[in-house]
Amino acid sequence: MQDAPGVGLAAPQVGLPLQLAVIEHRLEYHREIPAEQLAARQRVPIPFHVLINTQLSITQASEVAFFEGCLSLTGFMALVPRALAVHVQCMNERGEPRVIEAEGWYARILQHEIDHLNGTLYIDRMAARSFMTSMNYTRLWQEKAVEQVRAELGLS
Repeated sequence: MQDAPGVGLAAPQVGLPLQLAVIEHRLEYHREIPAEQLAARQRVPIPFHVLINTQLSITQASEVAFFEGCLSLTGFMALVPRALAVHVQCMNERGEPRVIEAEGWYARILQHEIDHLNGTLYIDRMAARSFMTSMNYTRLWQEKAVEQVRAELGLS
C-alpha cells in the first residue's frame, strides 16, 4: 500500500476472505497537491489504523464527486460520487470496539475500503464517461476543478 502509494488496502484485495482493512493517509502524499485542492477535498493526514468487521452508515447524504483510483485497478481514474460524512463502527487490531465519525477525504477513503469488503469497486460507482488512464488524468485534468471536468465530460 505504501509503495504504490495508496491510502488504504482491504484484505480481499490481496486474496484474503477477511473483513479487514487498513488506512493511512501520509502527510508526504500532500506535497504535490495545491493547498486549495487539499482544502476543497478536506484532505488531512490520517494515521495508520486497522478496521475489522465494519458497519458503515451515511451521516450526510449529500454527495460530492472527486477522482479516485485503486490498487486493484492500477493505472486508471474516474469521478466517483461519495457521501460527505460517515459513521463507522468496527474493531481495531486488538479486537476493541471503535467508532469513527469522518467527513471529507477520510469519509471517502472509508467508503472506498469498506466497499472492497462488500465486493464493490469504485468502477461500480463511477461516472462512466469520466473513466480514464492515470496518465490522461495527470496530463489533462489534475489541475482543473471537478466542476470544470464534469462540464467538459458532459456530466453536469
